[in-house]
Amino acid sequence: MSFRLRTYGAALIFVQLAGCGGRDASTNDTQPATQAAAPAASPRPGPAKGKLILAFGDSLYAGYGVAQGESFPAELEKALNKSGLPATVHNGGVSGDTTAAGRQRLAFTLDGLARKPDLVLLGLGGNDMLRGLPIAETEANLRAMLDELKRRGIPVILTGMLAAPNMGRDYVSRFDALYPKLAKEYAAGLYPFFLDGVVTNPRLMLADRIHPNPAGIDRIVEGIAPLVEQRLQR
Repeated sequence: MSFRLRTYGAALIFVQLAGCGGRDASTNDTQPATQAAAPAASPRPGPAKGKLILAFGDSLYAGYGVAQGESFPAELEKALNKSGLPATVHNGGVSGDTTAAGRQRLAFTLDGLARKPDLVLLGLGGNDMLRGLPIAETEANLRAMLDELKRRGIPVILTGMLAAPNMGRDYVSRFDALYPKLAKEYAAGLYPFFLDGVVTNPRLMLADRIHPNPAGIDRIVEGIAPLVEQRLQR
């Protein structure tokens, strides 16, 4: 993806979020007030079929604005099973979550699963950027979650986000470098930009221009599923 496309996509997210109205940065929800945040996934799900994957993130994982059967975790599960890799993808997405909120609930979510997952997809940090939270805090929270997963012996794929150019050159360069740096340090898989090829296409986005529609989610799954398969086959 070219630098122009990367920055335009990130700027689009930032501008559209700002257009949702003045939300208090102290709240844990960056979504429009007309829709409620998706609830946290229920603990103690039934036994997983095949591989067990935890998709742990924010509204982009939770399935904000689409039916639960059309969410990213649900569509990823369908794609993996269709490819001949039996898998259950547990939706651990919560709309509005920052890395701090994710850090607080990660252990509880893992303990609530029927067994240790074979893989965790970690997609947090976008809300930190949109609120202009210090990158050092975002990094510390991501490191804490990666340390917890490493301690439990669970492989990870980071699905990254890009900073909006509005945040300033220094913030952008530091934020954009964060996910590749952590992926390398923790030997994690990396999908650099979760909305790659989607955010700049209105036909793949909801009316809020922040979240992907079902067609956009399908496009994201097309990009991420091969990486997931490769990671699980190691």
